[in-house]
Amino acid sequence: MINYPYTTHFIDLPDNCRVAYIDEGKGEKTLLFIHGLANYIPVWKKNIDELKKYYRCIAIDLPGNGLSDQNEHKFSMKFFADCVYNFITAMKLKDLCIVGHSMGGQITMTTMLNHPGCADSIVLCAPAGFEQFSAMEKTMYYSSIHLLDFISSDERSLRTVVENSFYHNRAQGEGIVKELISIMKTYKVNYYRKMVEACIKGMIEEPVCNKLNQLTIPVLVLFGRHDALIPNKLLHHTTTERLATEAVQKMPHAHLEMLADCGHFIQWEKSEEVNRNMILFLENEK
Repeated sequence: MINYPYTTHFIDLPDNCRVAYIDEGKGEKTLLFIHGLANYIPVWKKNIDELKKYYRCIAIDLPGNGLSDQNEHKFSMKFFADCVYNFITAMKLKDLCIVGHSMGGQITMTTMLNHPGCADSIVLCAPAGFEQFSAMEKTMYYSSIHLLDFISSDERSLRTVVENSFYHNRAQGEGIVKELISIMKTYKVNYYRKMVEACIKGMIEEPVCNKLNQLTIPVLVLFGRHDALIPNKLLHHTTTERLATEAVQKMPHAHLEMLADCGHFIQWEKSEEVNRNMILFLENEK
């Protein structure tokens, strides 16, 4: 069993969801961290170590991930958003900012769109959800996923994605890879692959790009200038900065920061800059 760097708690939520979470620090403001696809709580360690000095920091393992349950859920962005909302309600969280990375960013936006008022602000770290996929693009993407499944093992695919999430020194993700593989080995046969495929389909089929104008709360968007995963380089011939800029312009109270020499795993690779931007953003809310 993986030992997290913080005390791990568990809570039972509706829809047969048992969620692992950590709860560190104190402060008037609470930050709720939502990880990305097939990730886990410790990807936020570099942020929580610093931000817990000023805020209450809570991070969860989404159902099917990390130390949370491995039940047969119908994974989708709506499912995860409802889970996040149920967690917020059960924990009676107030003065809340939700922080999401990658798929966690899309889940964060979906949570706010489906449950307005459950948080006061959001921070999106290299979020998914800004892209729109045509029917042909969806077919091409799903076909590429199935081909990858055929020629690559789950472990190799996970390692490739994590390594490609860094711009410099891809080996810095080795500890994350080893722990995620250890967790993967606890899954039932084919559970991990089915969960990942369902999540990818959810991200593609449930975009938020046409609803961004409904996000009227303060929003901070952070992207690495060398993000190799967003946008999809095979299907969308645009830059990360252009995609992010167009998305931010649709949100009434959003601010974009592009971080130099940084890839997709922005909260790890440029943790100090991410933390600094978050503190400034939260202080300006007052």
